[in-house]
Amino acid sequence: MKTRSAAVALAALTLVAALAACTPTAPGTASSPSASAGGTAAGSDPAHPAKSPSPGASTSPTPSPTSTPIALPTDCKAILSADVLSQLGDTPLNSPVYGPSGVQSDGSLICIWADPKADTTNITTTISRKYRGEALDMLNGLVKTDGFSCYTPDKGTRCEKEWADPKYPVTDGRTLFWRDDVLIDTRYSNLSPNGYTSSIVAHIFH
Repeated sequence: MKTRSAAVALAALTLVAALAACTPTAPGTASSPSASAGGTAAGSDPAHPAKSPSPGASTSPTPSPTSTPIALPTDCKAILSADVLSQLGDTPLNSPVYGPSGVQSDGSLICIWADPKADTTNITTTISRKYRGEALDMLNGLVKTDGFSCYTPDKGTRCEKEWADPKYPVTDGRTLFWRDDVLIDTRYSNLSPNGYTSSIVAHIFH
């Protein structure tokens, strides 16, 4: 992963303190974080982490009421823009070789873009219901124990990290975005369409 600026390091430390101070919200409680939009740089996700937010950008989510639950998507292609789909090209979607995919019994959606003939090229996204306390505890843990960098674009909380694949000379990574009790969790290896996560966010929270 590219070296972060001092501003990102400070923002991540600030987020750790802010997330640690958050108290869990039981399922069904109508509260969710909102934050000043940090903006996602074009071509920043998932394997091209966004540029550092400005020093004045907010990095701590603050609760705000939500009226109705955000609907989880049901179509892996519909959540992506035409540009992202063109970058994926003819990569197979949801091959049974990789196990469960599509809409699950709990309403979550699993999208697996991968060619069974390829050794490592793939990108998998799970979109699920994740309530505030559980989600922020998880993101806080990724910052403290796994070195993820987090910031707050698009009224949500986004955490990401890249690393070298231990077996192949490619880049692996993970990007998570949480907002209004919805978690978008993407893991990838050698397949990182520009604007991928931002496209999903735009579709769900339009």
